[in-house]
Amino acid sequence: MISTLTWNVRGIRTAGVIELRILRKLHNISLIAVQEPFLDDTYLNNFKIQLSMHYATSNTNNKIWVFWNQDFTGSVINSDEQQVTLDLKHVEASETFHISVIYAKCKPILRRPLWDSLRLKAPATGVPWCAIGDFNVIASIEEKIGGHPYQINKSIDFLSMMEDCGFTDLGFYGPRYTWSNGRGPCAIVWKRLDRGMVNDNWLTSFPATIISHLASTASDHSPLLMEMHVRLEGAKKYFKFLNCCTENASFLPLVQTVWDKQIQGNAMWIFHQKTKALCSELSKWSRREYGDIFQQVKEYESKVIAAEEVWAHTNNPVDREVLHNLRAQYVKHLKTEESVLKQKTQLQLFKEGDANSKYFHSLVRGRRRKLFIHQIKNEEGEWIQGDEPISKAACEHFQNMFTDPGGTIREDQLSCIPSLVTHEDNENINKEPTMEEVKNVFFSMNPTSAAGPDRLNGKFYQHCWEIIKQDLVNVVLFLLWSLYA
Repeated sequence: MISTLTWNVRGIRTAGVIELRILRKLHNISLIAVQEPFLDDTYLNNFKIQLSMHYATSNTNNKIWVFWNQDFTGSVINSDEQQVTLDLKHVEASETFHISVIYAKCKPILRRPLWDSLRLKAPATGVPWCAIGDFNVIASIEEKIGGHPYQINKSIDFLSMMEDCGFTDLGFYGPRYTWSNGRGPCAIVWKRLDRGMVNDNWLTSFPATIISHLASTASDHSPLLMEMHVRLEGAKKYFKFLNCCTENASFLPLVQTVWDKQIQGNAMWIFHQKTKALCSELSKWSRREYGDIFQQVKEYESKVIAAEEVWAHTNNPVDREVLHNLRAQYVKHLKTEESVLKQKTQLQLFKEGDANSKYFHSLVRGRRRKLFIHQIKNEEGEWIQGDEPISKAACEHFQNMFTDPGGTIREDQLSCIPSLVTHEDNENINKEPTMEEVKNVFFSMNPTSAAGPDRLNGKFYQHCWEIIKQDLVNVVLFLLWSLYA
């Protein structure tokens, strides 16, 4: 795990450095970023030694100091009065990433150069990127208590920057607010001014990143503890069925070929083995047919731009034909990308022509962040983090829940329960479901619903019904009669 601390310390010389040393030891922190140290950089090396760090840097006006130890290999990419951005590589991480430590100005108009610099950086950043620190602005009226009613128009520039940069707020654990004016009960104001935001690459590389708001006595701001749980390389990636595959002419023949293979066993075993073999074949087929869908779009966009330039210079009919073919392929890959993004967002109400990949990506980011389980609390009230500990705790919980604790049933008490099911009702319940009834159930499923343990969703069952229907009915009957065995 990689731990970093960001804190508007409001003076490092006094109690700030003592609290920083305690927090560094308590959380095994590898990088510390402080805002408002209230000292010039001649003291930087002195505090680097006090914090037991190996490297240190500051921004142009000494409002931001950053310290890191030998677990990091890092360098400053750029720096100005409101931010410093570092290129970092940690011994536990397989790739480099960028961290921008922020200390924004108090006035909205003075923050605009910071928002513009982040916008300029976003398109050129192809690595995981995190912007963290004191942004001196809130994102919604729920992030403030007390004082005068908040005017949300003060946050429009900030929210626009977040959208333009493709940032996702990492959220937090702990107290809701990170700053207070410290006044009396009738005049106190609380705000969430400090936060961490990341791009899509960060969510892909470090999905198990959490931020905790820590308590503080040395400043009016809370320290932000960011913990990055690095997943081991080579983790198994499971096949996910894409609805756009059904539009490919070779899809149904492939399903038919796999499904026609003879397998011995009961109905459940046969169906399980067929879906398992099909997912394996579809995974290989998908890589051949589509490759990296999002990368294909970028590649064909570049090819179209290059072909347009060639045709503009030559005005040759051959070059024009090449351009038309490339445009057709580009549109085809755009439609595939749109279909994949629609499925990932599980957007139900969608009008044709509403294609907006930027909008879809923002929805995907929100869903990915919302659905990720960062930590859970066990029955003893302890918080558990990490993929393996979380999965183990979840399995134990449900095993205990569904394990028969033992005991006996008193049959004499059952006679006190009135019989409400008639003989006719009982016969109808025990009837074998027909193929038409099973079909109606599967065709009532949402085609874009999340896949089950077999990794196949409603769209697959509906599109491939004629091929798999008999095996599906056999499974339903097998499960039904297993209950009465």
